[in-house]
Formats: sequence, C-alpha cells, structure tokens
Amino acid sequence: MSQPSWWQGKRGEWYVVVQVILFLLVAFGPRTWPGLPAWTPPFTWLGFIVGGLLILLGGFLSLAGLLGLGSNLTALPYPKDDATFVETGPYRLVRHPIYSGLILAAFGWALWVNGWLTLGYALLLFIFFDLKSRREEGWLKEKFAGYGAYQKRVRKLIPFVY
Repeated sequence: MSQPSWWQGKRGEWYVVVQVILFLLVAFGPRTWPGLPAWTPPFTWLGFIVGGLLILLGGFLSLAGLLGLGSNLTALPYPKDDATFVETGPYRLVRHPIYSGLILAAFGWALWVNGWLTLGYALLLFIFFDLKSRREEGWLKEKFAGYGAYQKRVRKLIPFVY
C-alpha cells in the first residue's frame, strides 16, 4: 500500500500550510485599519520595550523546545514513527514550548510595531496553535501511554496558566 499524498493531510500537513500563512500575516500583514487610533507615547515606547522582551523570550523558548526535541523534531504535528516521549527541559514548563515561544514572539512583534491588527493576528495564531495542539495531543496520547498523566501535570501553551 502506498503512502497517502501530502495534500491529503494524513499527518497534519494542512496545519503547517495554515501556520505559514499566519506567520506571514503576523510579519507582513497590514498593521492598522483606517480609523483606529495611532499608538501614542508612552504606549509606543512601552510597546517597543515589552515587545522586544517578548520577542527575545519567545525566541529563547522556541529554540529550547527545538533543541529539547532533538531527533523527534518534525515539521508535521504527527509524531515520527521512532519518536520518544520528551518531558524534560522546557517540556517541564509547558507541553508545547515551540508554539508558546512563537506565540510570545508574535505578540512581542505586534507590540514592537505598534500594530492593532498585528495584535489580532497574534491572537489568531494563539487560537490556531491551541487547535493544532489538540489534534497533535490526540496522536501523542495514542503513541505514548504516559501522555495523559503529562497533560494533567503540565500546562499546554502558557506555563502555569493554560
């Protein structure tokens, strides 16, 4: 029996396509809408400072998540056949540190560029990663017997909160 085509999405390929579109929207989409008020001081410089910190923190968390996965890393949400269960490093704080870091960085970018619409795109990215992680966790529970207990112990996307 042959492998299904990528466009059939059996391993979560469409999640990756939507994710790339959302990244492009966050990075290059319109920042504001006509009629929305412009950011003014002190919010402009606070956005710059807090946004920069969130970008750095998000980048660090995503990188730590990438390195923590090691050979388990795949672009698709479906786990590799030879994957092992990782719950150390940043995975002790949050079940999806790569997604968490990208969400933090997206909100940081929105603050950095003082973009009302960019804040909305970052929120869409958060909602998307929440939905994507639900599907991914279904696959992880099928693959790893201890994943259900891990879900009860560690938050999904926001350490100690959600």
